[in-house]
Amino acid sequence: MTQSSPLPMKGLAVGQAHDADVKTGVTVILPDAPATCAVDVRGGGPGTREIMTLQDGGLIDKVHAVVLSGGSVYGLAAADAVTTWLGEKRIGYAPAPEPVPVSPLVPSAILFDNANGGDKDWGREPPFRRLAFEACEAAGSDVGEGQVGAGFGATAGLYRGGLGMASENINGVTLTALIAANPVGSPYMPGTECPWAWAHEMGDEFGGQRPPSDYIAVEASDTKLAFLKSSGQSTVIGAVVTDGDLTQKQLKRLAIMAQDGIAMAVQPAHTPLDGDTIFALSAGNKGCETPVALAELGGAAARCVARALMRGVHLAKEN
Repeated sequence: MTQSSPLPMKGLAVGQAHDADVKTGVTVILPDAPATCAVDVRGGGPGTREIMTLQDGGLIDKVHAVVLSGGSVYGLAAADAVTTWLGEKRIGYAPAPEPVPVSPLVPSAILFDNANGGDKDWGREPPFRRLAFEACEAAGSDVGEGQVGAGFGATAGLYRGGLGMASENINGVTLTALIAANPVGSPYMPGTECPWAWAHEMGDEFGGQRPPSDYIAVEASDTKLAFLKSSGQSTVIGAVVTDGDLTQKQLKRLAIMAQDGIAMAVQPAHTPLDGDTIFALSAGNKGCETPVALAELGGAAARCVARALMRGVHLAKEN
């Protein structure tokens, strides 16, 4: 099952595309204006691009897009296409007037979906550049969830993975998480159909399941650990976006706190076999001026990541 939901804030667009034969896809986040951005990496096997440009003390603190892709290392080519697409529109860092090309800043992260049974015999033309161009052209204010975009070929433990979105408003500031769920760990409590994230569910956004009253913890048998022999084969990647006006230093803390949402929704989390990477972007002008306000926003970020991760899994499972 897939579902489309409107973005709960202005200031950005999201585009997605997938290839059903290859069983992979791409999600592109396009802010209306250059957005302040930070990133936090917790998994032991990440695949990323332009991460070092976002570190403290660098020249760059704003980006022109963020790309999430399947395809493992091949999926990093999606960011090349987004860079080209933006450059054609002269959207990017301009070191000099025309005819000097602009330099779009497009950090990205990939997940491993290359063993999901799709047709990976792509020769010298992996589909990720094509999918990224399609995603850019399709970008808008509605976000597909479930088996769409970067979540199309994902798996979560031994279940289908997917892409999900969740939001929360706290102190007048909106926080939205977009998460592609492809973790080694399981999103369900062992021996049940109850998500680890059940306590954070709003309404019945991922099925309304609750732990059995007589639940006793048992050893999990629905993770990928029995099947994985090398690192870099799974991950949770995504972004949290706020309409608050945060500095890059504040966004770094937001990304760190948002990573807790993975551990709230998946066990085990942040393993050597995962590549968990979360971007944090500021796409608005609402105030977040005190450490207390930032702490509350970070708590919301963790909850939204947990909910978005589980929504992606739940909607994909319902397919």
